Amino acid sequence: MKKISFAKDVLPHGIAIATFLIVTILFFNPAFFENKALNQLDIVQWEGSSKSMRDFREQTGEEPLWSETMFSGMPGYLVNVKWGNVVVGHFKNILALNLPHPICNIYLAFFSYYIMLIAFGVRPYLAIGGAIAFGLSSYMIIGLSVGHSARIGAIAFMPVVMAGIHLAFSGRTILAFGVTAAALALHFRENHLQMTYYLMLIVAAYGIVQFVIFLREKRIGEYFKSIVILATAVVIAVGSFFGPMWAVTEYTRYTRGESELNAPGGTEKSTGLAKSFAFQYNYAILEPFTLLIPNFYGGSSQNLLVQDPESNVSKALAATGSKETFNQLAYYSGAYWGPATSMPYYAGAIIVFFFSVGIAFADKKFVWWLVPICLLAMMMSWGSNFKSFNYFIFDHLPGYNKFRSVTFTVVMIIFSMPLLGMIGVEKVLGEGMNKQNRKKLLIALGATGGLCLIFLLFAGILNFMREGMDEQLPPWFSKALADDRKALLRGDAFRSLAFIAFAFVILYLELWKKITPPAFYALLIFMITMDLAVVDNRYFTKENYKRKRGAASFVATEADNEILKDKSYYRVYNIQGGDPRNAFLEARSSYFHHSVGGYHAVKLRRYQDLADSCLFPQTNTMIQGLQQGKADFSAFGVINMLNIKYLIYGPERNNFIPNPTANGNAWFVQKVITVNSPTAELDKVCDLNTRHEAVINDPAFNTAEIGYDSAATITLVEHNPKFLKYESASAAAGLAVFSEIYYPKGWVATIDGKEVPLLRVNYVLRGLKLPAGKHTISFTFEPPAFVTGNAITTAFSWIVLLVLFGSIGWTIRRGPNFSVT
Repeated sequence: MKKISFAKDVLPHGIAIATFLIVTILFFNPAFFENKALNQLDIVQWEGSSKSMRDFREQTGEEPLWSETMFSGMPGYLVNVKWGNVVVGHFKNILALNLPHPICNIYLAFFSYYIMLIAFGVRPYLAIGGAIAFGLSSYMIIGLSVGHSARIGAIAFMPVVMAGIHLAFSGRTILAFGVTAAALALHFRENHLQMTYYLMLIVAAYGIVQFVIFLREKRIGEYFKSIVILATAVVIAVGSFFGPMWAVTEYTRYTRGESELNAPGGTEKSTGLAKSFAFQYNYAILEPFTLLIPNFYGGSSQNLLVQDPESNVSKALAATGSKETFNQLAYYSGAYWGPATSMPYYAGAIIVFFFSVGIAFADKKFVWWLVPICLLAMMMSWGSNFKSFNYFIFDHLPGYNKFRSVTFTVVMIIFSMPLLGMIGVEKVLGEGMNKQNRKKLLIALGATGGLCLIFLLFAGILNFMREGMDEQLPPWFSKALADDRKALLRGDAFRSLAFIAFAFVILYLELWKKITPPAFYALLIFMITMDLAVVDNRYFTKENYKRKRGAASFVATEADNEILKDKSYYRVYNIQGGDPRNAFLEARSSYFHHSVGGYHAVKLRRYQDLADSCLFPQTNTMIQGLQQGKADFSAFGVINMLNIKYLIYGPERNNFIPNPTANGNAWFVQKVITVNSPTAELDKVCDLNTRHEAVINDPAFNTAEIGYDSAATITLVEHNPKFLKYESASAAAGLAVFSEIYYPKGWVATIDGKEVPLLRVNYVLRGLKLPAGKHTISFTFEPPAFVTGNAITTAFSWIVLLVLFGSIGWTIRRGPNFSVT
């Protein structure tokens, strides 16, 4: 065993961890020194969405699996289900030094990226700067601020996954085996498959480059040996995520899988998301310049220039002397002039400069891997602004059409730039200064600093207005707006130029031995931190915090309290604002009630179809009737079949409307209509009297077996998120419709203890053929994805840790040298 040197093998890593901890605490200081917590909109909404599931777990100790308070019911896999990989979660907490969630994800991003840079042969003190650049990129901080904790958590572990893979192709197969398995298990546990998809693209590009290298060196056998090692690690990691992956993959088929409806204007079915939805948020062609100049497009879309009394816009509006004009035009005074609602993803001026250094100095195997990844990510981020490319890959790249918000692809750039940059700086530090290297450094300076200088001097060549806005605004206002936006660009262009110049100077001095190494590293780390932290604080301020308190995020209104006096099982519909679509954008109702709406990006496709085609139009008609004082609730079959007993339109005590014609929890129908397509089924249900009729898309359904007893009863006697029990009595065999959402994977129906086939009726609801007489009906949610999958998940989670610690122990016995090239 090689003797461990404290100064070389221990101290640098200890300093790195201490630095990451200090930066984390200082950046998020209100959370540590002012008893505050992050105020994240998505997390607040999650608290409303998951309330019933968390309550059930606390009361029973069981996993609820089904969310009964959102969208009339949906699988809870992506809401709040705890799986058997809890031991992996405990390991994450240890790695994160028990820092508060979700702040810990930024610390882990530092730590993870540091490990990757060390694995790629970057010296520790240089790696600290690269790790901070990754974790403090505005991509990470903005994502955290809006509550995308799972996305940021998944990104945080991407670098250490890459570290394990690179170790395998560098001959450190035992350590690679453990690191890759554990890192992937941690990444998978965050359960953000869109980030996993981008990681796969990065790894695939790396694998292709390595294949070419090994093939040229006639070491193809070693290449496939590494592949086998990594594939085994992947299998183990997937095993630790097997249950969630099974459940989510299964669920995705019914949310973002193949549409069962005919496409508009034809009969073809579509797969994945609609392009209009997937490409709702795109980068403008020039928007990647925000990686270098954060205010290239004006900064945040939430920044109104009228808020600054010294701005040209404020002065121009004040000069009019008209309060009405001021109020009308203030809305158009946004600093951001790009094509969509946005916040800039800033990589850091120093990092962009180092990236150009990496292109000039790093080994070509890294350049040919990371530069194409950046170009690919850039083109993907353009979305519908580059249709010829993005529509093609949307239709042909496997799995890509399941994801939206293509601006998220910028994560591949944020991942790649510090890596190639630090590899390049490591290379030039190792080689020292000579004529050729001086020339390369000057070219890198000219390519980045020169670009900043061009925008500083010639910013006026840009339009600074969104397409069509010139015609809508007075010329004097447009000029003031453009001048302010131009000033913002020039200010940040000068700022970035200054940081690049500083980085060039200290690197130059280090190469000429005019500055001591500790001073060089300290200055570099400090300037990288300041460069990014100052920009981050434009979008992440004290307003992003709230006082910690024991009270819930939502407080019941007087209307809520009045409705809650009804202890029966029913649903509410929040129609505040008069737009029924708002009910699908809030989780407050789900916190207190069983709601037909909710807040979640992944809902059942059929339920969304029903809402768009039937529920929303019926609601608009109903609202018009209520306003005229003549609403007939019995005419709204979909509202009634969803058992909407109360409609909320405000917070006051009387701001709700009871629906006396709601169908209840279950009912027998007089007539069954069969159709031969989902489209016909949806069309029919929109006009159906659901209290007396039902529509089934199943020509094989035998209507002759169905009778009707007008005195029949069916009553819900017991319910929780994953179990419902009914009692029925009927003199004739009939079809019972249940106001519960049909989901084919996991719900088991029994009549008097005997399992029976479950029918889908009225496009989204459950139905059963019930024989005459008195019977007990039950629905139990027992998805194999959880029952079987969770046992596998638990077992493999322990295997992951055994593999990791075993590989580390083996490596320590062989020697502490971790660095490879």
